[in-house]
Amino acid sequence: MAALPDAVGTTVRVCGWAEPDSAAGALVLRDHTGRVPLSGGPDPEVRAESAIEAVGRVVNLSRGDHRIEIAVEELRVVGPAHGQMPITAASPLEDRLDWRFLDLRRPAVRLVFEVQTTAERAMREVWEEEGFLEIHSPKLRATANRSGRELFTLDYFGRPAYLAQSPQFQKQMAMAAGFDRVFEIGPVFRANALATERHDTEFTSVDVEISWITSHEDVMALEERWLARVIAAVARQHGPDIERCFGTTVKVPALPFPRVTMPEAYEILRELGWNGETDAGDIDREGEQLLAAHVAATRDHDLLFLTDYGAAARPFYHMRLHEGSDATRGFDLLWKGLEVTTGAQREHRYERLAEQAARRGIAQPDIQFYLDYFKFGCPPHGGFGLGLTRMLMAVLGQPDVREVTYLHRGPSRLAP
Repeated sequence: MAALPDAVGTTVRVCGWAEPDSAAGALVLRDHTGRVPLSGGPDPEVRAESAIEAVGRVVNLSRGDHRIEIAVEELRVVGPAHGQMPITAASPLEDRLDWRFLDLRRPAVRLVFEVQTTAERAMREVWEEEGFLEIHSPKLRATANRSGRELFTLDYFGRPAYLAQSPQFQKQMAMAAGFDRVFEIGPVFRANALATERHDTEFTSVDVEISWITSHEDVMALEERWLARVIAAVARQHGPDIERCFGTTVKVPALPFPRVTMPEAYEILRELGWNGETDAGDIDREGEQLLAAHVAATRDHDLLFLTDYGAAARPFYHMRLHEGSDATRGFDLLWKGLEVTTGAQREHRYERLAEQAARRGIAQPDIQFYLDYFKFGCPPHGGFGLGLTRMLMAVLGQPDVREVTYLHRGPSRLAP
C-alpha cells in the first residue's frame, strides 16, 4: 500500500483486509503498510475483516483524507469473515488477548513488534561491532540457576528437571571457555504467581556477559552505550509513529547514565518521606519509583543505575564490593522507575565462590558442575540480563507487559 502513490495511472493488484469506511464512502483495503479506498467495479457483500484481493487502476484524489483510491475492476474475497468481529480496539484487555490474532491486526499493536525488531537489530549491530559471540543455552536444566524459588518442575524420563530461569551459569561457562564476550536472546521461565502489570511466567531475556573487567562499572559502561544506540535506532525509525499511536516521545538518553549507590538512595528516599526497609540492602517498588522521579527532576534523565546492592538481596555469585563488605558489585537499571536490567560483576575465584554459596546454605555437590568452571583459570567477568518486554514498556510508555508481548503467559493465561 505504501508504494501506491508512485503507481498512479497504472493497474495494480493489492491484497489485504476489508474495512468499511463511512468517511471515505467506500470499502477500504488495509494491509500492514496502509489503507486505500476501493471504488467502482464489482461490489459483492464483503464483511469487515474478510481477506480480499482487488485489481484496478490507481487514481489521484483531491478530496477527503485519502490521496489516492483504486478504481476496482476485479474484487475477490479469498478468506471470508464469518460473523461479526468479537473484539474492537476498545474491548477489555483480557478479551483482546483471547482473540490476540485479531488484536494484532491493529496498526498500533503491530508497531510494538516493528519496534521490537528494530531494537533487536540494533542490539546485534553493536554486538557484532564489538566482537561478541551468540550462544543458545538449553532451557531444560537438571538444576536451578537462581535461588531455587519460582521454578517450573517437570518429569524428564523419570528424573526431575526444570525450565530455565536464566542463562546465567551458561554465560559464565562461556567466560571460562575463553569466549570473551557473549550474548543470548531467548526465553526464560519464572513460576511467579504475581498477576501484576510487570510480571509474566515466560518472557524473552536479553543476556550479555564479558570477560577481563575491573569492576561492575565496565559492565554498566557497556550497557549504557549499547542501550543508547538501541533507543536511537528506535527513535530514528519509529519516533513519529510512536508519538502518534502511544503519545510517547522517544528520548535518546545522554551518556553516562546517572549512578546512585544504595546508601545514597536511602538518604535521598528518607528525605522524600519513604519508610521502606533498609536492612536487606534493597529498595521496594515504591522506592524505585520515587528515586527515578527524583533523578528525572534533578538530573533530567529517565534512566539510572542503582548500584551496590546488599549481599542478602543478590544471588550468591555476585562479587562483594570489597573485602568484608556486605554490599555487592551488583546493579539494576531503572527506566522511568521500571526495573529493566539486573547485572553485576561475578565472583570468579573458586574458594570465595564456594564460601559464598555455603553461607547461603547451598550444598556444594548440588552446584559442583558450576564451581568447576572456576577451577582452571577463569577471568574476571560480569554481565547483565534485560527483560525485552519491560524495555518495550518503557520505550513505548505502555503500562502493562501484556500489551507488548506477542502471546502473554501468566498465572491465569496459558492460551492462546
